[in-house]
Amino acid sequence: MLELLSEIKTVEIVGVFVETATEKQRKFKEKIKRSIRYDGYFATFKKLFKKENQDVKAIQTSQDDLENCAAKLKIPLHKIENYHAESAIKLLKEQNAELGILYGTNIIKEAVFSIPRLGSINIHQGLAPIYRGGPTVFWELFNDEKSVGITVHFVAPKVDTGDIILQKTVKLDYDFSRYNLDYEAFLEDFRASMKEPSAQLLAEAVKQIADGKEKRTKQDTSIGKRYKLPIKSEKDALLRLLKKRQNSLRERAVNR
Repeated sequence: MLELLSEIKTVEIVGVFVETATEKQRKFKEKIKRSIRYDGYFATFKKLFKKENQDVKAIQTSQDDLENCAAKLKIPLHKIENYHAESAIKLLKEQNAELGILYGTNIIKEAVFSIPRLGSINIHQGLAPIYRGGPTVFWELFNDEKSVGITVHFVAPKVDTGDIILQKTVKLDYDFSRYNLDYEAFLEDFRASMKEPSAQLLAEAVKQIADGKEKRTKQDTSIGKRYKLPIKSEKDALLRLLKKRQNSLRERAVNR
């Protein structure tokens, strides 16, 4: 995404701001309770014996890659512990940016996303307003959708509700022959495949804004819903749905 933005002649990147806190601080008891709710007892038991949190390691690796990319492109990179800290807000204001771009962040409050003169935009992997929130692809797969949307929109106080600039869809086709019922592996691969088209769409939106040619479409939030992180029972429900779909495909193949 940085490389694509750096190629736009009408855009100057004043800086990249990375939040270094990779995990919300919770008490041990709260972590265990939350893990059981979202992943179940067995997965929680396995986590207790892991020497290193793989998710945190992945985030740190990604941040290292970002730092290397920014250095190569000669773009200032600022590491801050919390976007909403007074020192971070002061630093952001000092940049006098015209537009803020959110990419892979946690929820950002208005005190931060409203700092740039034109506000901020965000890339959302979901067809807003039908699919707001997340996680990406899980709920589309759950609902047996045939495609997943990518939306670039202005940031608003409520999650994924701001005016839409650009949208596109990507075909969603679960490959039982490759993944069988390992939907987590499928989600990981599919999400990875969405990174490039997401970056391209975001860069195109920034170019349109820089050229004064963007078109804003107000969202009708009375349709669709905001989805949230699935709990263990919802993950189990998806597995049952996939088994049912797999059996249906097998029956149709036999009856041909």
